Amino acid sequence: MMKRKRFATMGLAAVLGASLLAGCGSSGGSSSDAADGGSTAEESGSSASSGSGSVYWLNYKPEADEALQEIAATYTEQTGIEVKVVTAASGNYESTLTAEMDKSEAPTMFVVGTSAGVQTWGSYCIDLTGTDVYNELTTDDFTLYDDEGRAVSIGYCYESFGIIVNLTLLEQAGYSLDDINNFDTLKAVADDIHARADELGFDAFTSSGMDDSSSWRFTGHLANMPLYYESVDDGWTDTPAEITGAYLDNFKQIWDLYIEDSAYDPSTLATGGYDAEGEFLEGSAVFYQNGTWEYAALSEVYANDEMAMIPIYIGVDGEEESGLASGTENRWAVNINASEEDQQATLDFMYWLVTSEEGTAMMAEQFGEIPYKQAAENENVFFQYANQYIDEGKYSVDWAFNYTPNVDEWRAGLVAAMNQYDAGGDWSNVETAFVAGWAQQYAAANE
Repeated sequence: MMKRKRFATMGLAAVLGASLLAGCGSSGGSSSDAADGGSTAEESGSSASSGSGSVYWLNYKPEADEALQEIAATYTEQTGIEVKVVTAASGNYESTLTAEMDKSEAPTMFVVGTSAGVQTWGSYCIDLTGTDVYNELTTDDFTLYDDEGRAVSIGYCYESFGIIVNLTLLEQAGYSLDDINNFDTLKAVADDIHARADELGFDAFTSSGMDDSSSWRFTGHLANMPLYYESVDDGWTDTPAEITGAYLDNFKQIWDLYIEDSAYDPSTLATGGYDAEGEFLEGSAVFYQNGTWEYAALSEVYANDEMAMIPIYIGVDGEEESGLASGTENRWAVNINASEEDQQATLDFMYWLVTSEEGTAMMAEQFGEIPYKQAAENENVFFQYANQYIDEGKYSVDWAFNYTPNVDEWRAGLVAAMNQYDAGGDWSNVETAFVAGWAQQYAAANE
């Protein structure tokens, strides 16, 4: 097992969004109240509506607009508190937030989704620590903090990825999930299944195609694993100009496992044409790396008790305590420049969204899994596994790939190098694309 230099759980506060959200925009200048610290939430956050104030929610997700308008109307009908929802056009949240924050009636509730967003908008945000909605969180992994330790924004939904498992096939091969809790045990199970593939009628892993429809799973999500552990070791808070590739040996061994314990010739992966999802649906492999978003397609064939999602194990020390790779850029903040009455009304509304029957039902339908104690049950079994790992106290693997400079170009270089390796080339090409390619793309992005 490869050794890590150290381990300390890194919350998603360190995740830098590659695009999206207000974090990329200019705030247009903060008011004197914001610069002086402004009003705070120290006495706010009660679970009952105060009966005064109003809410202005600047929504980030256009596809949820209709549902949010309906839930706002429901809350107003129940409490008498006005809730206005304005939805930014797709791809325009940054510019919309900048414009709206300059108005006299600015949003009281908005999205600060990345660490870059904290740098831009942190002075506009109250400290959510200790508020009732904050206290409903099941994990702090999706909370963003500023340099002073203030909870600037809190996640309201998240997604996860890992290795999807066909439990029926795993059992037929003589194993259970209890047999897998790190890279060594994953490899032992996969090696045995692959060796008996003809006898069993299925193999260990689905294909690892490297065409554009599939390569993102490996140059994005799989590459996230060595990036994450390096980011923890080195304490990334912004995109580094250079990386060391400290965990590239780990990256190599998990990639070798994928391509060797599979029915497909590694030298053919570059040409594409493979359908890993279809292979998994037809029961030709036990393991399939993908995310919670695959549930809709897979649930048409498999029941919940036939599927699971386990962490991507790469052989680092202590990875038995890891959970799924979970992340989000959907995080609520409350405007520090709003009146105390409007701050209170906004906190009350947020609390209601994550605790009431109507609110949690809408959140589950529109946003999927939400990290709150009273969240409505989500049928997506992969989220249930994500929550189980959290409940067991295991650390979530952050989406460190969001730090990648010139992400498309960096990944394209990595695809080319991995294809060379799969065709019999040297792994050093991958190391060069990973490390030197990062520095090159960082320089290009900062010219």
